[in-house]
Amino acid sequence: LGDILSSNSTSSNFFQSGGHGTSSAIQLRGLPKRYSTVYIDGVKMSDPSSVSNDFDFNHILTSQISRVEILKGNQSSVYGSGAIGGTINIITKKGDSGFNKDLTYNTGSYGTHNFAGSLSGADEKNNFYFGLERFHTDGISAMTHNDEKDRYRNNSLVANYDYKFTNKLNLFFNSRVSETYLQYDKEVDTASATHSEEVDGVESSSSLGLIYNFNENFMNKLTYAKTYIKRIYAATENSGNTAQDNYYGDRYTLMYMGDYKFNLDNSLVFGFDREDDQIGYNKDLTGRKNKHNYVTSSYFDYQSRITNNLYFTFGSRFDEHSIAGNEDSHRITSAYIIDDKSLKLKSSYGTGFRFPSLYEMFFVYAANNNSIGSVKAENSKSFDIGFEKTFNDLGLKLDATYFNVKYHDVLEGWKTGTSSGSNYTTQNMPGEVKSQGLEVLSKLVINKNLNFDLNYTYTSTYDGAEQDDPNKSSSYTNAQMVRVPRNIINLRTNFSFPGYEDINFSLNSKWSDEARDYGNGNRTYNDERTDDYIVNDLYMNFKLYNKYNMFFNVTNLFDEKYETTRDYSQIGRSFNFGFKNNF
Repeated sequence: LGDILSSNSTSSNFFQSGGHGTSSAIQLRGLPKRYSTVYIDGVKMSDPSSVSNDFDFNHILTSQISRVEILKGNQSSVYGSGAIGGTINIITKKGDSGFNKDLTYNTGSYGTHNFAGSLSGADEKNNFYFGLERFHTDGISAMTHNDEKDRYRNNSLVANYDYKFTNKLNLFFNSRVSETYLQYDKEVDTASATHSEEVDGVESSSSLGLIYNFNENFMNKLTYAKTYIKRIYAATENSGNTAQDNYYGDRYTLMYMGDYKFNLDNSLVFGFDREDDQIGYNKDLTGRKNKHNYVTSSYFDYQSRITNNLYFTFGSRFDEHSIAGNEDSHRITSAYIIDDKSLKLKSSYGTGFRFPSLYEMFFVYAANNNSIGSVKAENSKSFDIGFEKTFNDLGLKLDATYFNVKYHDVLEGWKTGTSSGSNYTTQNMPGEVKSQGLEVLSKLVINKNLNFDLNYTYTSTYDGAEQDDPNKSSSYTNAQMVRVPRNIINLRTNFSFPGYEDINFSLNSKWSDEARDYGNGNRTYNDERTDDYIVNDLYMNFKLYNKYNMFFNVTNLFDEKYETTRDYSQIGRSFNFGFKNNF
């Protein structure tokens, strides 16, 4: 999913530590992944057991997804902690009218097989979807220094059900479970390296709720949601190593949201949340340690059409953290649309924050617990300004935005001493991290057989947490944020041959600039760089016997050798063939 999103949107840089299933992330507007919140069917997916309460995209399969919304820019006034770079909302499929059965199968290079099936339907009162998907691949080597294969398996289930009691009262239920297994390389090729690491995981989310429409102007929504993530790291059975690191993340959330429409031009969205997070950590089977915290929140977002052409929103959020204290965030947006709808001017300004994670508060710290209660939230300010313009006579749409983000009190883990046995402590570092840039989206329609989608992102970043630290390592000579290319260009060419419009082709071409990264630990984490690269992916789909939707893809068409993360492999030229059928 991350690769698809990054190639179809601006300021969405995707990187991955190897092939399918390995650790991956999307950076929005040049910020690390911990500054973007991810939701699946309204359930917050950030991992309470991860180092910085972020979320990896490695285990999301695409056949069960209906659509994805990327909200770029500061979203903390609605989505709370971590939504400084933006928010990604993933919506799974629902039922269509009648009773439907869907089947998808594809096979490809590296021993890859993917099977997905679903049952779904809808009538006046019921809407349901039940889907299963199994993905398996023999894989590639996660790291560039060897040729052994790292296998990956993913078994996923998605179930959704809505029931309409009356015209005013609806019940809804959503659930997703993903069971995974991955082999990976833990370190570069050294005498002690076995290249036989593995991780078993479970990732699940569910929600149950009621929607009550008091009248046509006032909607109320009450939701109970749960997120559960388990990761068990170990050596493979034939390595002789029995040590394990087990991580368990739990989140329970109770949410109320109200939407009141004063009239056609003015409305108010408001809500209250209670979120309880827990981490369970068991290193080398020495016994599980549990830590938890909770956050209570309230927010509102007022939306108004001031004139026929001028739109305005203002929102605030107030959070109380059981350990890290209180934070508030605010956001104001405006948009002006000219009468013929061919030009839209837009802008926003907001403040945001990120609370320290449970891991940062309780596990990345010196043995005397000296960082508990001493760390505080990171805080940010950001703004953007842009326009959307349609040139109807040219078949051209253009969208351009300038953005500027700054945040301070950055949470980092640093050694408390200089000896090799020194402990690490979480600290709010001096200095300010900055990211600014330009996003350009365009679509050009030549005719019904040929159109182009071109997007470009320019990002300039400054890592003040490192550069302005008086005790920084002399090896950190580059001031950029890691894994953030300065320039990214994506071109999607969609075409078909006249008279054969049922056969469609798409060529995705991506150029990514060089980027700063840290060298592997065996090279003392010196600053290094990943090279720029160009990758082309070809897609073809057609209908067979007016029944089967067939597709054929060639990924990395010219077999480009490249890295998105230093020392980690990316998939070479590979082929994929399959079909989709509804019956």
